[in-house]
Amino acid sequence: MMDIVLLPGLDGTGLLFPRFVAALGPQFHATVARYPGDEALDYAGHERIARSFLPSDRPYVLLGESFSGPIAISIAASKPPGLVGVILCCTFARNPVPYYARLRSLLPLVPYNRIPTTFRSPFIFGRFSSRPLRDEHWAAVSRVSNAALRARIRAVFDVDVSTKLQQLTIPVLYLLASEDRVVPKASSEHIRQTAPRVRFIEVEAPHLLLQTRPDRAADIVADFAQSLNGP
Repeated sequence: MMDIVLLPGLDGTGLLFPRFVAALGPQFHATVARYPGDEALDYAGHERIARSFLPSDRPYVLLGESFSGPIAISIAASKPPGLVGVILCCTFARNPVPYYARLRSLLPLVPYNRIPTTFRSPFIFGRFSSRPLRDEHWAAVSRVSNAALRARIRAVFDVDVSTKLQQLTIPVLYLLASEDRVVPKASSEHIRQTAPRVRFIEVEAPHLLLQTRPDRAADIVADFAQSLNGP
């Protein structure tokens, strides 16, 4: 049985992983990291929390989804014992939308945890949207304070772990959503150019790939993990 540690997206709750975890099946032991919903932390603060979920006595794969991609890269660059592979899902190594950074003065004015799901849905779910998915996403985001979400968005504006990405020596897989309307293609291209050894697999999916295509994602992850164990 392979261990996999899942680092969540911007909501940080870990509540959006159940379908993916179920699709992984009994061949994986999944640990879901969770970030505090009421603390305004930068990337360093989130990384400290993520590290507390890492196993210390057995091999594991680390998956960083969206917001958590830079955390997964930073952790992997430090070469923690037991880490045998990294999966980056719909994520980035540096600010994916640099033109939005100039709007940081407006951050305090936006009620992030109260933006209607009907508005978010076209961006995060696209044509894969469904009532259950929208309800689950709303339930997750509504648990997180505006201060916490605001701090995470500010952290995204400032992040750049490109140098750490170049330091990775273990296998890295990037799951690319073909219909991602949140993280632009330029972000995955930057990773491709910075770390040419990263393997890319494109999936017909929106930004929330693991939530909308859990079975397909689980198959890819299982194949990747099997490759780490050798023939």
